[in-house]
Amino acid sequence: MPEISELVIGDVVAEKNFNLDRDSLVRYAGASGDFNPIHYRDDVAASVGLPGVLAHGMLTMGLSIDPVVSWLGDSGKILEYGVRFTKPVVVPAKGWAVITVVARIAELDLEAKKARIDLQTSFDGNNVLGKSQVWVQL
Repeated sequence: MPEISELVIGDVVAEKNFNLDRDSLVRYAGASGDFNPIHYRDDVAASVGLPGVLAHGMLTMGLSIDPVVSWLGDSGKILEYGVRFTKPVVVPAKGWAVITVVARIAELDLEAKKARIDLQTSFDGNNVLGKSQVWVQL
C-alpha cells in the first residue's frame, strides 16, 4: 500500500472479480443463517416477482469490501462502510454470476491520514450497489 501522499483522487487501488454459483449461495446461507428461499428456489423467486434466484445482499456487500481489505492488508483499518442496494444479482441454475468490484480513491484527508474509497460493484453491466463508500485509515 502506498503512502497517503502518493495517492491521487481517481486512482484505482483495487479490482477483483467474484464468481457466484448456487453452491456459493447455499454456503453463505449456512454461514449467515439467512435461509430465505429466494436465494435458492426458482419457483419461490418467481412467485414474488423476482427475475430469478438472487444472491444475498449482505454477501454482495461483503464481497465488495474484500479487495479493499486486501489492499490495506488489515481489516482493522476500515473505519466506516456503507452501501445502498440498487439492483439484484441473479445467480443462474447452471454457471456463474460474475460480480466485478473496482475501488477508487474519492477523497483524501492528509492531516487525519484517512481516505474515502468509492466502490463500483457491477453485475451484468449494471451497478448493483449505490453510494458504496468506505473510509479507511492509512
